[in-house]
Amino acid sequence: MNISILVFGNNNFRNTLPDQIRYAIAFNVEVIDNLNQAVSHIQMTPPDIILVQASLDGSMELCNWLKDQTKLSWIYCILFEDRPQQLTDRKKYGWHRELEMTAAVLKQGADAYIWHLIDETTEHNLAELAANHGLILAQLSVGLRKAHKYRDLIRTNDLLSAIALADSLTELNNRRALEWDLPRQIKKARTQKTSLSLIILDVDHFKKVNDTYGHLVGDRLLQLLCQRLRHNLRFQDTAFRYGGEEFVILLANTTGDEALIVANRLNRVVSEEPFALSNKLTINITISLGTACLEADDDEQGESLLNRADQCLLQAKTTGRNRVIGSKYLPHVSHLKAVSS
Repeated sequence: MNISILVFGNNNFRNTLPDQIRYAIAFNVEVIDNLNQAVSHIQMTPPDIILVQASLDGSMELCNWLKDQTKLSWIYCILFEDRPQQLTDRKKYGWHRELEMTAAVLKQGADAYIWHLIDETTEHNLAELAANHGLILAQLSVGLRKAHKYRDLIRTNDLLSAIALADSLTELNNRRALEWDLPRQIKKARTQKTSLSLIILDVDHFKKVNDTYGHLVGDRLLQLLCQRLRHNLRFQDTAFRYGGEEFVILLANTTGDEALIVANRLNRVVSEEPFALSNKLTINITISLGTACLEADDDEQGESLLNRADQCLLQAKTTGRNRVIGSKYLPHVSHLKAVSS
């Protein structure tokens, strides 16, 4: 893991840092001495650790700003005290002044506070400098541990999110994922002034498959069906298992007429070739499909868009199944009776 370190300080400050920081191959060290540039850099490319030169203009503002950034709270911020007055007060008033300053700095947003000693004129100061460098490296290790834990947490959260939004049987996105993605796709389409369509499809007479061959065969058939659907979708199409043997496909940047073309293609690729479940068992199935295109008066959540496509699917099933009905060709029907799969 390549650790990134942002040094908010001037080049002279950077040159006083331990060699293990300045010359380490494993670290990507950036030096910035302007507050606005530093904030912009952190927002665009968050570092793992920030080393802040206290005497530089904007140093405390940076610590305060970072403290208020919830999404950046994992960044480890070390403030290096090099202001002459504070260093003088430390020598004059002793350890209690150091404790007061440390408490104040930590409240302002720093994670660690180090008195930056660079005077090498005496043997005693050389020993103190070596100890100071040891403290810097120890605090750096704390920051590295925090960065490791954060990245592990992100990986775990990404995995859990993927699990929560995936259908375990078909490996498609699930209904929860659709409820999250559809409003996002609608907002994107309206912002970019592009078209958006969707398909709802259902396996015809799927209950007969389960009743005849059992649910394990039915589950395997759904898996093979989804594989075939995925292989015949375009890169911008996203498929979801809506429930049972019913599926929804979002068609980004797709008009109503283009959605009909996609739906008819899917209908053909399912019906034209039987599904081989084993050397001894093949099953022929068909699907019914309904399509709808986003309209200006559709709600932001996509419920009306889904409902129109669902009405088309219902019409396809009531008029014989194994067919596609698009909403532009469906007359207004205020009540359609449900039919069995």
